[in-house]
Amino acid sequence: AMLAGTDLGMTLTTMSTVLGVLMLDQREIAQGACFTQCYFIHTLAIVESGVLLAMAYDHFMAIYTLLRYNSILTNSRVMKIGLGVLLRGFVSILPPILPLYWFPYCRSHVLSHAFCLHQDVMKLACADITFNRLYPVILVAVTFFLDALIIVFPYILILKTVLGIASGEEQAKALNTCVSRVSCVLVFYVTVIGLTFIHRFGKHAPHVVHITMSYVYFLFPPLM
Repeated sequence: AMLAGTDLGMTLTTMSTVLGVLMLDQREIAQGACFTQCYFIHTLAIVESGVLLAMAYDHFMAIYTLLRYNSILTNSRVMKIGLGVLLRGFVSILPPILPLYWFPYCRSHVLSHAFCLHQDVMKLACADITFNRLYPVILVAVTFFLDALIIVFPYILILKTVLGIASGEEQAKALNTCVSRVSCVLVFYVTVIGLTFIHRFGKHAPHVVHITMSYVYFLFPPLM
């Protein structure tokens, strides 16, 4: 439910401007609205990464400690995990977003995408954006990359546990569940890391590559 809610929130956050550009040819957005959209896009991305991490450990507990699953993952504990994931997302992205509101903008006001991304908006500022360049790199490292590495660990243990099951039918049933979860994780992390690398290192890549990657990132995971 948390994953579905996050994907729905991401879609609703971006679709207003995407449909405005594609269907109504509305090519302007107020600064405040742009920065707010930027905040929610990046917040929900971090929340989704946290939800996938929580789901990986939920799946691990369901297979590894089946008989004690309900006593370990109680409703109150799940709510606390959900609240922690939300707080991490909503608080951690504030430092680079808030300066956008008071930066002066004297360069081109043209954005690369049909929605506002922090890495796109900050380049338009006529100010020292060193912090805005460094902080997101560190944030991506300690959220997306670290989450992805931690997620690998429970799935290795799950695979080890499943292969120890005697019945081939039960192995197949458990692996089918694993495949859908792992596919979900890969769809998210491959697209988000791909978009990050394109923005960071693909400065000379054709503009259409940047746009295509951004649409793939925002539309493909929720669709899947």
